[in-house]
Amino acid sequence: MLASLQVSFEAVMPIFLLMAVGYGIKCCRLVDETVFAALNKLIFRVFLPILLFQNIRSSDVTAVLDWRLIGLAVALVLVLFVIGYFAVKVLTDDDRKRGVMAQVFFRSNFAILGIPIVDYVCRGQAEGRVSMVVAVLVPLFNVLAVIVLERYRGGKVKPLRLLKGIATNPLIIACALGAVSLALPFTLPPLLDGAVVSLSEVASPLSLVVLGAGFTFSGVRGYARELTVMTAVKLIAAPLFSLTVAALCGFRGESLACILAAFGAPMAVSSFSMAQEMDADSQLAAQGVVVTSGTCLLTLFVWVFLLSVIGLI
Repeated sequence: MLASLQVSFEAVMPIFLLMAVGYGIKCCRLVDETVFAALNKLIFRVFLPILLFQNIRSSDVTAVLDWRLIGLAVALVLVLFVIGYFAVKVLTDDDRKRGVMAQVFFRSNFAILGIPIVDYVCRGQAEGRVSMVVAVLVPLFNVLAVIVLERYRGGKVKPLRLLKGIATNPLIIACALGAVSLALPFTLPPLLDGAVVSLSEVASPLSLVVLGAGFTFSGVRGYARELTVMTAVKLIAAPLFSLTVAALCGFRGESLACILAAFGAPMAVSSFSMAQEMDADSQLAAQGVVVTSGTCLLTLFVWVFLLSVIGLI
């Protein structure tokens, strides 16, 4: 029992502390909020892509390319997408809210929080594997999010716009380049290699600090019912379903930690900007990101503790 508590504490506490640092910086007004907005763009467009590139290119493909794990993750996303697509018709009669709420069933902040979660749980032993899963799920998340948002704003999904969004996504490009680098007969020059490694180490801690700085608690009361449902689905129901299926399929250890990170992480930060662009309820999306990001610190602790007690990780 004590060993399980230690595993869950050591996995979640670094995440909590880094997010607390960001929130503290914001409360103390040490920097302007526009700085965090700029940093968020840098993380998404520069640091996180470099981290994914580095994790994939430095991986042993034969060891981390687990098609069973990738196949299961994709199947779970599709099943949860279908459930969410129809469930929101019962949960609310507002189409602008439906487009946002449907995403909590299948989409998470996996790209930003997934890697540090698995890193802390597995003590740095599964970065390549989780990066491979990220490379597949990130474009799938975006495609399904566009589909559901278009559906509930009364529009038609435009294939060319979808393809353009996928092809220009920095995370997808980085994963593709990382995969290409594995096939090349040469490596990066030592100086460039050192720079890539150094920059890749910035992504996870900086993203957690910026995420913590994004916490705001105004407006939560206006969406109390919706946020309660979204938090329960995102952090309890979806991971419970996914982990149960994965465990029954025989997945353990690092693989199960990847499933936890993919389906137990909070709402994707980009849900807010996407909701703004596609006429959904952007305020609900913003509050959903805040509430699920804060609550996930507790739920992740519980999930890691339970999985450790059972002996699955």
